[in-house]
Amino acid sequence: MLIKVKNKDTLIFDDFIFRCSIGKRGISNKKKEGDLCTPKGLFKLDTVFYRSDRIKNIRTKLKLRKIDKSMGWCNDPLSKKYNSLVKISKKLRYEKLYRRDNKYDVILVIGYNIKNPIPFKGSAIFLHLTKNYKGTAGCIALDKKDLLILLKLINKKTKIKIY
Repeated sequence: MLIKVKNKDTLIFDDFIFRCSIGKRGISNKKKEGDLCTPKGLFKLDTVFYRSDRIKNIRTKLKLRKIDKSMGWCNDPLSKKYNSLVKISKKLRYEKLYRRDNKYDVILVIGYNIKNPIPFKGSAIFLHLTKNYKGTAGCIALDKKDLLILLKLINKKTKIKIY
């Protein structure tokens, strides 16, 4: 089972075609931290994080984890915790997961640069929510309804191909 992201505005899974947005500077096979590009390649999918105060009854076969106010995703290339879930600390640079806006009400972690992360190669690459389909900082963004449908359809063996 394969999710395909073929261009800047189309995500395909099985017979489903979803509108999406990607990094402001497109897709790159030379992804670097902060370059506003979505990484090119074939990747595993990981955990689904969600705000339980905003999203109810997520149906998925993937691992689910509630987001709390202490959660962040380390985007500091010089940290040993680079590109991983962290507890928010003044000692770390991080992307806050508990946000005022709705962008991270549901996040599916894309397995890019996660296992033995290479510093400066890029971090926090997620499938997350959008309302306006504007370019992202490197993630892939879907409408809430579409992301929830996708989560129902996929399983632990599903991968995502970005090309």
